[in-house]
Amino acid sequence: MNWNEITILTTPQAEELITAVLYDTGVGGVNIEDPSLLDDANRNTSAWDVMDDDIMKKYSEDKCLIKAYYSPETNFEEVMFKIKEGIENAKKFVDVGKAEVTVSVVNEEDWENNWKQYYKPVYIGKNIVIKPLWENIEKKDGQVVIELDPGMAFGTGTHETTRMCLEIMENTVKKGDKVLDIGTGSGILSIAAIKMGAEKCCAVDIDPMAVKIVGENSAANGVQDKIETVVGNLADEVSGKYDLVVANIIADAIIALSPDVRQFMKEGAYYITSGIIKFRLEDVKETLEKCGFEIVDIKTDGEWAAVICK
Repeated sequence: MNWNEITILTTPQAEELITAVLYDTGVGGVNIEDPSLLDDANRNTSAWDVMDDDIMKKYSEDKCLIKAYYSPETNFEEVMFKIKEGIENAKKFVDVGKAEVTVSVVNEEDWENNWKQYYKPVYIGKNIVIKPLWENIEKKDGQVVIELDPGMAFGTGTHETTRMCLEIMENTVKKGDKVLDIGTGSGILSIAAIKMGAEKCCAVDIDPMAVKIVGENSAANGVQDKIETVVGNLADEVSGKYDLVVANIIADAIIALSPDVRQFMKEGAYYITSGIIKFRLEDVKETLEKCGFEIVDIKTDGEWAAVICK
C-alpha cells in the first residue's frame, strides 16, 4: 500500500509543537530528522552508539525535517488545513523557519524499513534499555532490556513522552501489579511493566496495526502470556481494576478519557499521563482534579510534560 507523506521543513525549536499538531490529525506515523538530536546522540555514547560521520554530514544544517504519514483513506484536505493552522499557531511561540510543507507518495515497505539504520539501543532511567531486535548488546546485571521493533506504531523509547513514562514506571511499578496501558502503540510500556515485575498488563489501542505489533513485540520479549491486547475504545472494551494506569497519548485524549479511567482503578492506584505539550498542562491538571485525582508529581522534558496522580 502507498502512503501520503507530508514533509515539513522547520527548525529544531519548533519540532515539538509541530509534532504535537500532527498527532492531533490522525497521523499514521511520524519521522523526525533533527540535527540537534543527532549531535547530542553523538556526544552521549551512553544513550546511543557513536553516529556515523556520513549521517552527521547529511544533517549538518540548522534545520529539522518532520515527515508525517497518512493512509489513502485519510481526508487529506482536512489534514492539510489543520497542519497549516497549527504552524501558524506555533509561530506565536517559536521560530518555525521556512515551515515549507511538501507532499509525496511513499511505499509502505520503504517507510517501515529504511529508518532502521538510525535506530540504536537507548538507555533510560537507572536500568532500562530499549534495544532494536536487529541490534546486539551485552546485558548487565539488573538491566531491564526491552527488545523492540516498533514497525508502524508510535513508541521507540526515544521520544520525551515515552522516556518520562518509563522513568516514572521504574519507580512506580511493584511486583504483582496489574497495569492498564492506554494508547499502547508499539507496546513498549506494557512490556516494560511486565519486565519490571507487573503480573498482568492490558494494552489498549484504537489502531489494529498497533495491537498487532504489540503481539509481535511481546512475543519477542517472552511476555506474550502476560499481556492482553484490546482494539477499541477504553470504556467499551476494557473491564477489571488495575494498580497502575498509563496513558501516553495527547492532552485532548487524556482530558476526554479521565472521567472514565477511575472505574478501572483500584483504591490508591496511580495514573500516569504523558504526551502533554506544556501549554496544555494546566488544562490537563484542571480536568484531573475535577475528576477526583490527587496530583502527586509533574515531570517535564523539553516542551513535554507528564502528570503522576492517584
